[in-house]
Amino acid sequence: MKGFLLRSPASRRRITVLASLATVAALLLSGCQTGSIEGTAGSQTAVELPPLGSLTPIADPTSWQGPSTAVIGSPSVPALAKNPKQELPAKVISHDSTGDIEVEVKDTSRLLAISITGTIAELVGAFGLADNLVGRDISTNIPGYEDLPVVTKQGHSIDAEGVLALNPSLIITDGTIGPNDVVLQLRDAGIQVVTVTRAMNPESTYTLVDEVASILGVSPLADELNTQLAKAIADKEAEIQKLLPSDPALRPRIAFLYVRGTAGIYYLFGEGSGADSIIDSLGAVDVAKEIGWVGEKPLTDEALVSLDPDIILVMSKGLESTGGVDGLIAAQPSIALTTAGKNRRIIDVEDTVVFAGGTRIPDVLDGLARTIYAPDSLTS
Repeated sequence: MKGFLLRSPASRRRITVLASLATVAALLLSGCQTGSIEGTAGSQTAVELPPLGSLTPIADPTSWQGPSTAVIGSPSVPALAKNPKQELPAKVISHDSTGDIEVEVKDTSRLLAISITGTIAELVGAFGLADNLVGRDISTNIPGYEDLPVVTKQGHSIDAEGVLALNPSLIITDGTIGPNDVVLQLRDAGIQVVTVTRAMNPESTYTLVDEVASILGVSPLADELNTQLAKAIADKEAEIQKLLPSDPALRPRIAFLYVRGTAGIYYLFGEGSGADSIIDSLGAVDVAKEIGWVGEKPLTDEALVSLDPDIILVMSKGLESTGGVDGLIAAQPSIALTTAGKNRRIIDVEDTVVFAGGTRIPDVLDGLARTIYAPDSLTS
């Protein structure tokens, strides 16, 4: 019955990413309140793609013209054995907004695992305990569990009445779905609530895997899942390396923009935001990180023009909220002054997948690598 603060160094890595995760969660929630983020981050929809290694990369990814949408393929990290032996009760730490508290989890038989990305429920499924789920958030779509009642309203806010009607024995959340006072009311109503780390990159994902395994009483499985995931990420990064142009000058310069046209929100994501981890794994140059841009800050015309990215990466619903590429450039004319804008090299990726973390990280890298280095393969 180890608490996850006692398990491995991974749990201690949480401290270094908390501030950034909180900011991103706030941005995502602000977008959701305009009804602009929807989707299935936990989606396991089968999309079959040719092996990444079979693709012929374009000679110069910095000069390709035209927008693209990243296609995320089928899950590459399989779930572990179904219905594993659980060791409960388990003493764990809930990372509440008011501070860490110790919680003793005794019953996971009626479980709600809710987050803005669906990652927590995905991990419950990866540990073989999806049968314990009695409801789901709008972003969760585990095969065979699509008919579970949805407990998040439009805008990813918790439907308290819907939750109470399901009589859950435990709620696991990462704080990205609220409002927070509703979560506290559910706890006051007698439902046990445990708040975990939000996964946005490999490091925070390994931490979340440790935490969820401890909560479910299957701690020994955490190392197995993390080992599989780490190998899958490393293997995907090795595949991507083979697509990179031999001339370092031709490695694309990428800026990740968080846009919500309906809310007038335009942010540039930099070091520690999660976008930097993705861009690094893709073998590209993170233009924001290059100038020491830390976290997520409002976009300025001067900054974007001086960075001059070859590619601008955005979320799909964000791009849609601006009216597409033309609308985005009209809303932010500075984009037209960049190489990316002149070439209309805007890549969009499903909102809730790109920062979901979890076992889908290698699949997101795969989809983005195709779009960056072999965009012609998406239209063949």
